[in-house]
Amino acid sequence: MNIKDRKILYEGFYKLSQLTVQDGSEEYQRIRFEPGEAVAALVLDTTRQRYLLVRQFRVGAEADVLEIPAGMLDKEGETPEEALRREIKEELGYKVDHLEQIIQMYPSPGANAERITIYYAEVSEKIAPGGGEAGEGEKLKAEEFTWQELLQEPIQDAKTLIAVQWAQLRKLEEGTSPADLPRTRSSAGAWSR
Repeated sequence: MNIKDRKILYEGFYKLSQLTVQDGSEEYQRIRFEPGEAVAALVLDTTRQRYLLVRQFRVGAEADVLEIPAGMLDKEGETPEEALRREIKEELGYKVDHLEQIIQMYPSPGANAERITIYYAEVSEKIAPGGGEAGEGEKLKAEEFTWQELLQEPIQDAKTLIAVQWAQLRKLEEGTSPADLPRTRSSAGAWSR
């Protein structure tokens, strides 16, 4: 299969394209949602041993969603690390001490071109108020959790669930017994280790 033609149908906050896909002698029209490249991080304040997340209204869910801080690469030439440092400062008000990449992935590649890079970030110094950028229409609330409290929160956001499960696996690698590891709870109430 290859892309034979590409047409922009809409370009605003996001972009929508129509692709002509050729498979041998057959052609198909597909619509592709193109939000851009995103970054996100599971953030730990190492001084207070608290995980820092944000709760904000999300149009897709039509509700407030608890999630790890995230944002788009929106400046030309900006690296994922630079974008993430900016987002953590905007949303939480912290300077980043350490970043470790967890995964780069396509959350829903069937018709969505978004690529997201998820990190683990350590912070220790608050240098700004946080709360998001007023000019971007962000109204978010920073929340903090101990590890045990975080695992009791129902998680509806996929990138957040991936980051928390990565942290659980890391704790296992560091020698925590599976029996001592609390289970995470999805928003549907299902539990997993």
